[in-house]
Amino acid sequence: MSRIGKQPIPIPAGVTIDSKSNAVSVKGPKGTLTMDLRPEVGLEVEGNQAIINLSGTGSPRQARAFHGMTRALVNNMVEGVTKGFEKKLEIVGVGWNAQAQPKKVVLNIGFCHPVEISLPDGVSAECAKPTAISISGADKQAVGQVAADIRAVRKPEPYKGKGIRYQGEYVKRKAGKSFGA
Repeated sequence: MSRIGKQPIPIPAGVTIDSKSNAVSVKGPKGTLTMDLRPEVGLEVEGNQAIINLSGTGSPRQARAFHGMTRALVNNMVEGVTKGFEKKLEIVGVGWNAQAQPKKVVLNIGFCHPVEISLPDGVSAECAKPTAISISGADKQAVGQVAADIRAVRKPEPYKGKGIRYQGEYVKRKAGKSFGA
């Protein structure tokens, strides 16, 4: 049995978990998230705790593998509808900037054209400064994917350090060419 999977998920006030046969829905102040459950695992709600258990259908080996993962995903859903998730990005480069618009982020990062990244439902972006982007939402996976898509447009390069990076990310710098012997 998984050590993570055995731990109960605390359900804070204002959050409801609805478990159907093979799906779970979590509703809270920041929105509603749904997820399909694997047939090997099940969910029981007891008071203000949710417990992930092995249902007995399917392979026992796969049941053990999905036990802890399912608990972590449901816990992330509960945390997302209460607090939400946020990723912060920094733009390093002279004249490079970003603008947040209602359903997209427009990046001016050294290409001859601006790059537009569309935002999925439930994910929002803010630019407090032209070189700082903050992605937030209730779905941890969607927030991380949007942040990774924005970073992939211009990854930080190791020679000058220019590019889009996560806040606090360390970019290992390389020495440039050296002439002479």
